[in-house]
Amino acid sequence: MRLTRAGEYAIRCVLYLSALERDAAVSRREICEAMGIPHHFLGKIAQELSKAGLLAISQGARGGYRLGRAPGDISLLEVLEAVEGEIVLNDCLEPRTACARALTCSVHPIWAKARDKLRKTLAEVSFASLAENETSLKAPNGDGPSPDNIPPAARSRT
Repeated sequence: MRLTRAGEYAIRCVLYLSALERDAAVSRREICEAMGIPHHFLGKIAQELSKAGLLAISQGARGGYRLGRAPGDISLLEVLEAVEGEIVLNDCLEPRTACARALTCSVHPIWAKARDKLRKTLAEVSFASLAENETSLKAPNGDGPSPDNIPPAARSRT
């Protein structure tokens, strides 16, 4: 299993919004600049996050992105599965392509156990805890996002 760029960028987007500690809409450009996400890629990812209820998108001059729920109520698993699909680890665990050997295969329960542990680990991590520990966005004193890591347009709003 390998995390795709879409999954990585989705995590960066939600992490940035979680670390800001404000409810104002944030522009796509701001998030892209701050988190190193290609502009065109974020639009597609944001739609997937919005469908999952993790992101709210508003249009217009004061539009942008904001979290759909509190960071403490959003898990790493939810964000990943919103853009990557359900984590199954191996095709034999995929419900749509159920393996005919599942009942007799000695490896099948190992794949299932590994999948369950991975999903549990990711589900236990909230974006509130990730934002609290995110050092790339922290100011030198440890309080909130660093002005050095926030684009100039965003700094004037904080």
